[in-house]
Order: sequence, then structure tokens, then C-alpha cells
Amino acid sequence: MALLLSACRSTDVVQGDPVDTTKPAPVAPVERRRPEGEARPPELALGTQGAVSSAEANASEVGLAIMRKGGNAVDAAVAVGLALAVTHPSAGNLGGGGFMVVRMADGTVATIDYREEAPSAAFRDMYLDDAGEPTAERLVGPKAAGIPGAVAGMGLAHERFGVLSWKDVVAPAVALAREGHGLDAWHAEDLAYGSDRMMKAGYEGSAAFYRKADGSEYAQGDTWAQPVLAKTLQAIADGGPRAFYEGTLAAGMVADIQAAGGIWKVEDLAAYHAKEREPIVFSYRGHEIVTMPPPSAGGVVLRQLLAASEQLQLEQYPWRSVPEVHLFAEAMRRTYADRNMLLGDPDFVPLPMDRLLDTQYVATRMADIDPDHATPSDQVGAGLPVRQESEQTTHYSVVDGKGNAVSTTTTLNLGFGAKYVLPGSGVLLNNEMDDFSVKPGTANIFGLVQGEPNKIEPGKRMLSSMTPTIVVHDGELRAVVGTPGGPTITTTVATVIRGMIDYGLPIDEAVSAPRAHHQWKPDEIWTEERLSPEVVEGLRAKGHAIRQRDAMGHSNCIEVDPTTRGFRAVADVGRDGGAAVAY
Repeated sequence: MALLLSACRSTDVVQGDPVDTTKPAPVAPVERRRPEGEARPPELALGTQGAVSSAEANASEVGLAIMRKGGNAVDAAVAVGLALAVTHPSAGNLGGGGFMVVRMADGTVATIDYREEAPSAAFRDMYLDDAGEPTAERLVGPKAAGIPGAVAGMGLAHERFGVLSWKDVVAPAVALAREGHGLDAWHAEDLAYGSDRMMKAGYEGSAAFYRKADGSEYAQGDTWAQPVLAKTLQAIADGGPRAFYEGTLAAGMVADIQAAGGIWKVEDLAAYHAKEREPIVFSYRGHEIVTMPPPSAGGVVLRQLLAASEQLQLEQYPWRSVPEVHLFAEAMRRTYADRNMLLGDPDFVPLPMDRLLDTQYVATRMADIDPDHATPSDQVGAGLPVRQESEQTTHYSVVDGKGNAVSTTTTLNLGFGAKYVLPGSGVLLNNEMDDFSVKPGTANIFGLVQGEPNKIEPGKRMLSSMTPTIVVHDGELRAVVGTPGGPTITTTVATVIRGMIDYGLPIDEAVSAPRAHHQWKPDEIWTEERLSPEVVEGLRAKGHAIRQRDAMGHSNCIEVDPTTRGFRAVADVGRDGGAAVAY
């Protein structure tokens, strides 16, 4: 096993009823989910020269256009990411952050961390009221926003691996914002949802960015232009990625956010830089898995879940059967206890990575699983000593004809983030500060109960579940995998990988399979409604509490056929909008 990580070295809301929090925001955190209508199977696109799967059709087509122009997968991924900031505003962004996994055709791998950071004026208890309870400011409004990393992350990826000019890869996003693009039904409804939430939060000026000049809502087939955002993107194209963090644009954003009650400073933007971190690389049933290290918890949890799948021999049970889901849920329960209590930003907290990634450690964690009964979460803690100290997301995958590949997950946290748009730049703010342990031991908006390593500190990056991943077999690219979904991200990625490798499913069948998730607390399995009633009742008979959701995640993936080397791009349109394209 190759462990390439030093020991010192979500998202959207899960669908359905929200998990109770100690003190919810006055604007209810239930995020709009799927448009009404019959669920569709995943969308497939086949090709040999390039493939893209993303949450929005115009953005996917941008990726293909960049590759046709001579760009590689990284150029295309940067262009897609910037385009999504225009065409998929509930999660695509300039005002948020994310993680990117890159594998070049020569075998070079890299992981780029452009997670948001806490502003310099942030402090541990900044969102607690006089009674010590979390306030709405952690979720809604300018004070909820961390320092964005998206532009810096795209810039670092392009600097390291791109072949086209920076202006070339930014140009499509500028054009989409300036000239406008046609809205599909899903995104028209999404704009109506987002603007309505902004109005309810009291941010009418922000809502106006997502409505027509007369205040009416956009409809399917309308053209939506964003001249203010186009000007911002042009400044980034002309001045390079640092134009977002230094100079006139940065100063204007800081002035806007301070005027609205936020705490950013010009020094905070100037100090922000994306970071290239050492990837987590490990072997699973003859495949090499390349994934993200902290401050993403995704790679650690994915490693533990796949190691547990081998140790529990889950492949001997029928796919999505009672024993398979039960044992996987018990593995999830234990890995999330570690995730929530032991992980944080490695630049601030020493992390026990060698132990957490060790298969023998995972074996000890799984040793007390009862095949016939659920283990109460109150009887499960972190497997190592806990340090005592003073879900709107989107995923896209890109592959080019040479075998270069990019897996990217990026986020504002909840849909439309903080529900606030900086008026001078058109930049929609994230509300990622809630991904810190705002009050250690108390659930965040996703129900995750987290510990001291993830407390708020100036300049720190909040823990994340994002799990962009690349799968390699016999030295050749096999798949690009990822999903949004808050805390369900890693369990979905593990499910898709297990479906492909353990059960031999083509990528579209692995993506469409019903999903189940357990995150330690609350002590319940979240299942999609498509999971059969017989399996649900079988899980209840073993002592599991079940909470059903209409859907979890939106897994846009690409598979490379091991024989023909052709691409199978799949867009998870049965759970959300989007498009898979290839040529």
C-alpha cells in the first residue's frame, strides 16, 4: 500500500427533512431539491478524445470546446469550473472553494486544496449568543463567509498543468455571463428558489441578480445575462487569478462585505493562496485510488471504508442487500466517529494520519461489528484519543484523449451559500464557516457533531467531506469519480467505486444504484427512497433507525473502458440536472 501523506499533513444539504440543530437559522435550512417528475436514468456520453460530466450543460460543452481548441483536461476543468460560476450559481462559484485531484497521462498526480479560510478577525466562539448557543450568522449573510479559494485554486491548477493561456480558459465564462445563456427547466427553477430564499433572508438586492429587471422569475428557455459578474470575470481574465485577491476588485469586495456587516479585510484576500498537498494514494482490490487529504476528510474516510469493505468481505453479499448495507452502515458509523472527532486543518492540528490510514487500525475498528444487530452510536467513539485543547456542492469530471484526468468538487456549502451577493462584483458568498465546529460537540447544519480539531481559528481551513477521486488500474486511468452531498459525499464515492470494482457494474449502473449513508450521529441510516422496502424493513429488523430521502448526491463520473480505452461519461440527472458530453 502506498501512503503518500505525512502524519502531520457539504456541500449541499442531504435531501429530505433537515437534521435538527441546536438553534436553527430563522431562514429554514431545507434546501430545494429535485424538480417534480419521474426520476430519469443517468445520462451517458461516449467518446475517445475527451469527456466532461458536470451539473450544467453549457459548462460541460465549454470543457469540450477547450479540448477541441488544443487544451488538456486541466485547461478544460478550469474553464468548466469558471463557467459553472455563471451557469450553476447554487454551487458553482467564484465566492467559494473546493478540492481538485489531477492525474496526468505520465502518472503524475497532484491534489490542490482551495478550501475557504477563516478571516483574520474570526475567533472560536464568534457565532455563539449570550447563552452559548449558535446563531443564524453562521449560515446567512456576509459574516457566514470564509475567504474564497476558487479563483486561486483554478489559477494554481492552470499554472501547474495547463497548456492554453489563462485568458483562453477564462473567456468562455466571460462570454456566458456577458452574452447570457439559455436556461433549462432545472436551473430556471433553481434561480427562482435561490432568489426566493434571498428575499426571505432580507437581501432583496441579492435576489435581483437572479430575477428579471421587472422582478419576475426566469423561466425555461429565457436567456440570463449577468453583466456585473462578466465585468468581474473579465478583470480576472486580464489581470490573472491574483486580480481577485489584490487590487481594485479585491478592495471593492472587501468594502462591500464590510458595509453589509462582514469581517473580511484586504489583508485576508491578499494572504490567501491555494495549496498543493500530498495526495492520499492506496490500493484497493488491485486498483490504485488517488484522493484528497485533509482538510478534506474525504480521503481518510474513503480509505477506511474501502479497507473495511475488504476486511468484511462485503462482495460476498448481493449488491444492495440487507447484509451488505447493514455491514457497510456499521463501517460508516465507525469511520465517521473518527472523521468527526480527530480531523481538521493539518496546518493547525497534528493529525494521526499514519494510524488512520493503516489497514490494521481499520481492522481493529471493525472487529466488534455484529452481523445481526446495529451497534448504538453512543457505544462507538473515536478509535484514537481525542485531542483536548485549550450541501450546496457540485462535482465535475474531465478526461482528455491523452489520458489526463481531473476530478473536482467545489462548494458554497448550502445552496446559494450565504444568500448574499456582493453588489459591486456579482460574487455570491459562501457560508462555509458553519463547517467549522462552531460549538464543538453540537451538530452543524448537516447534523455532523465535530470536535476541537475543527474549531474556528483565523486563517484556518474548515473540515470538508468533499472527495474528488481518480481510480487507476494497471497503470492506466480507470475512472474519475466524485459527488456533492454534504456528509454523504464520501459514502457515495465509496459506493460507486465498490459497485464498479467489487460487482463489475458499468459506471452508469454504479451511479444509479440506491444509496445509504450513516455518519455516526444522528444514529440512523439515511436511505434513498429507491432502496427496496424489503431491504429497509430488513435493516429495521437489525435495529437500525431509517430516515428516507428522495435522493443523495449528484455523482458526475467518467469511466475509461479497460479494453477499448473509450470514455463513458455519466451525468447523474436522475438526482439533479446536468449533462455528460464526449467526442
